Amino acid sequence: MPGVDEKDIDVTLSNGVLTIRGEKKTERDETDKDKNRHVSERRYGSFTRTITLPYDPDSSKVEAKFEKGVLRVRLPKPAEITKKEKKIAISAG
Repeated sequence: MPGVDEKDIDVTLSNGVLTIRGEKKTERDETDKDKNRHVSERRYGSFTRTITLPYDPDSSKVEAKFEKGVLRVRLPKPAEITKKEKKIAISAG
């Protein structure tokens, strides 16, 4: 999420649905007295991503980390779902 500040991001988890909301704000003001001009730009944009999860994660173990424009959300599976998973061997031919 380049250009988005950590304070402008909201991550919520409710009933197995992960929602990420954010707003990108960019402002630019330039003044060039030699060329007698002034430029002022403002860009705003909000976004929302909603992801329905195939399981309901333990909310006490959910983590979100924002570093250098990258948001990482860790949603560990509950133990009972992990036990139900079984790796299936693939045979040749």
